[in-house]
Amino acid sequence: MPLPPAPSKRAALLSSEAYSLKAADEPFDLQADVPPAPTAQPVERKTAAPGLPAGKPSVKPAGRGRKPAVAAPAVADAPKAQPLLEKSIPTTALTFDQAATNPVSAQVTASSGSRRRASGKASSGPARLFVLDTNVLLHDPMSLFRFEEHDIFLPMIVLEELDGHKKGMTEVARNGRQTSRTLDALVAQQGGDMTKGLKLSATGHHGARGLLFFQTEPLDNNLPASLPQGKADNQILGVVHSLRERHPQREVILVSKDINMRVKARALGLAAEDYQNDKTLDDGELLYAGALALPQDFWTRQSKTIESWQSGSHTFYRVSGPAVGQFYINQFVYFEAPGEPSLYARVTEIRDKTAVLKTLKDYTHLKNAVWGVTSRNREQNFALNLLMDPEIDFVTLAGTAGTGKTLMALASGLTQVLDDRRYTEIIMTRATVSVGEDIGFLPGTEEEKMGPWMGALDDNLEFLAKGDGGNAGEWGRAATNELIRSRIKVKSMNFMRGRTFMNKYVIIDEAQNLTPKQMKTLITRAGPGTKIICMGNLAQIDTPYLTEGSSGLTFAVDRFKGWPHGGHITLARGERSRLADFASEVL
Repeated sequence: MPLPPAPSKRAALLSSEAYSLKAADEPFDLQADVPPAPTAQPVERKTAAPGLPAGKPSVKPAGRGRKPAVAAPAVADAPKAQPLLEKSIPTTALTFDQAATNPVSAQVTASSGSRRRASGKASSGPARLFVLDTNVLLHDPMSLFRFEEHDIFLPMIVLEELDGHKKGMTEVARNGRQTSRTLDALVAQQGGDMTKGLKLSATGHHGARGLLFFQTEPLDNNLPASLPQGKADNQILGVVHSLRERHPQREVILVSKDINMRVKARALGLAAEDYQNDKTLDDGELLYAGALALPQDFWTRQSKTIESWQSGSHTFYRVSGPAVGQFYINQFVYFEAPGEPSLYARVTEIRDKTAVLKTLKDYTHLKNAVWGVTSRNREQNFALNLLMDPEIDFVTLAGTAGTGKTLMALASGLTQVLDDRRYTEIIMTRATVSVGEDIGFLPGTEEEKMGPWMGALDDNLEFLAKGDGGNAGEWGRAATNELIRSRIKVKSMNFMRGRTFMNKYVIIDEAQNLTPKQMKTLITRAGPGTKIICMGNLAQIDTPYLTEGSSGLTFAVDRFKGWPHGGHITLARGERSRLADFASEVL
């Protein structure tokens, strides 16, 4: 039963009988825009719940903090009361607030022209409304499904910008096309209505329990005249401002990866946040280090329950206690105490509350040198144990400049390719992200174009060839270099899609500049018998919008943590030179 149109701009109040009949027949939410006292809070009026008997509503004074169970019409002689209805509202006009609230509520336009809603939820409050900037969708096409029970609003200008970024073969263009396909699937869902909101869970993402709303009507823009109205960012800010004015009881938040956009929004009094769901870790200090120091009383607690046995050159210990709860498979543990023998081991098995520790091969000794390279510290010894283990298929190495990541990876690869014949060749690639300005197009083949990016490879190969040549003479060293070069292939990441590497030793350098999607693309190229080593320094990220928490290297370290065929170690001590070590600390 629709409400009758007002005879004039200031409509008369409904009678009590008509109001009761309306509440019992077709529940709705009647809200009055009563200007509050200086210290009073606005009164939220609610109708009777469906199915309850419609009796005569009781009139109660709207004191501070009081909410009547059944909304009563305003008292006629109230000095500051405003009329309940000023405009006739079509029965088909629905906004996104109605779909997100209890179906008991209906919208009534107040005198200020803004629409308010009464939340049918508990004291936790209504779901928040997030307005997404275009760069969020271009950064993560799955961001639409990352906001749990909250709702999402897309301004029309965002769709225009998505359309402008869909052409090309870049990562941004691919993300734009993926977002457009996702939006098309949501719009095409059966029974979907844009005016009421589209269920984000309709495409199988059950974690997204909110609704998606599009801008289907022009919104008033009350931004300062100093902001150019033709700029896309300012139009989005205008939409956020209008939504906040229309729905003052709901928290409207702008989500953008653009720092200046967030600063402008906060300067205008609007809530703005960065997109955080792409971050694996909130703080880089929480990154899994791959090594754990055992407590000083570890052996004292284990004296009665420890079990040990010998297998080849390795000793195994079965331990238990509270420290086991912190262990991961292939995590390194060490015990160092003055006056007591040290222990360096790797966790190979965790069962219930017990764990099995396996002692390591000592690569600090010259007899165990890998292509003439020995480890100079504890973490390098851990790294070489991972690199030389045929049961480990995936290794991640993190550390500052000069910690020996590339040198150890190349030395281990040459030993296993040329001496052990475990792999057929070494494939090396890296993210081609410049530190400064780009030098332009490069001539030559794929490998020649990658030459300027592979300076680290050339430097380390020169060191390895110099150390291995011995007294072979100039011809011998030249033959060795030629043999080494023939077993190392330099490939570009741009052509990795669809490839499969079998029995290869793959080195991914500067992996901190990769996005999680690029990291997944590279790791999934591995075929039978292939080993992949990812190396990077999280303090040297040059890719825009990537941070320590959202880097592909951080993503891989966290996801492979505890996998029986993967391992990670963070190298803490630089061994390049005293100058490089001091510069890493003070600059």
